[in-house]
Amino acid sequence: MAKDNIQDILIKKGRELIWSKGAEFLTARKLSEISGYSVGSIYNQFGNMESFILLQNYITLEELFAFMQKVKPSDNPYVTVNNYLDAFVTFVLNNKNFWSLLFNFHIKNNSKSLSRLYLRKMSMILDLINTPFATLYPALQKKEKTLLLNTLWLSLFALSSFLS
Repeated sequence: MAKDNIQDILIKKGRELIWSKGAEFLTARKLSEISGYSVGSIYNQFGNMESFILLQNYITLEELFAFMQKVKPSDNPYVTVNNYLDAFVTFVLNNKNFWSLLFNFHIKNNSKSLSRLYLRKMSMILDLINTPFATLYPALQKKEKTLLLNTLWLSLFALSSFLS
């Protein structure tokens, strides 16, 4: 079987495990049991479980972005921002186990820098909110708006731990 197929199967089985049992059950041994592949095969495919978790988090961020893209902008930027915030909360509540994996990854890796791809995926989410958010504060300089938006994101991110 091709390497890509094995990786796809392992990623899918990993998501099934996270969905049904929770993020804390995502171990190489449990993934091996549910997928039928050996622990060695898992490490051959991904190098380590941290890389596997990072891929799972990429998927979660992509799903969050896709979910938030469905928000219909309003003529009122305040309503639009609130609709995005509602979508964020709804996504987290509907995907608690995946969000817990993502949040715990950040807690455990707080001293490590995140990859550009990871940061790009998070930036895509922030970019959705950026325009209506900036419209709410037209007198602020770009630097101040960016600081406010980042503060909002970090606050949401922190509060999401209580949701998940």
